[in-house]
Amino acid sequence: MNTLHIKYPPEILWALQQEPKEFEREARLLLAIKLYESGKLTTGLASKLADIPRVTFIFLLGQYGLSPFGETPKDLVKDLKHARQARRR
Repeated sequence: MNTLHIKYPPEILWALQQEPKEFEREARLLLAIKLYESGKLTTGLASKLADIPRVTFIFLLGQYGLSPFGETPKDLVKDLKHARQARRR
């Protein structure tokens, strides 16, 4: 297992009103979410980086406005519209 060390000033914890462990856990999650959003990691690998179960990671994606299906809500609406049009033919 590789390790990433990031130095941060104590003012960060004060500004966020977080304890070190809480901040580090959130930083891991946000890094995992960003790498998933950019298409660099799957939900499985991102959940491992965040050190949480995959199901939990998928649930959290919705709280950050992301889809675990790699589609935006707009794309899904468009796909549904096309499926309904195809069904009528």
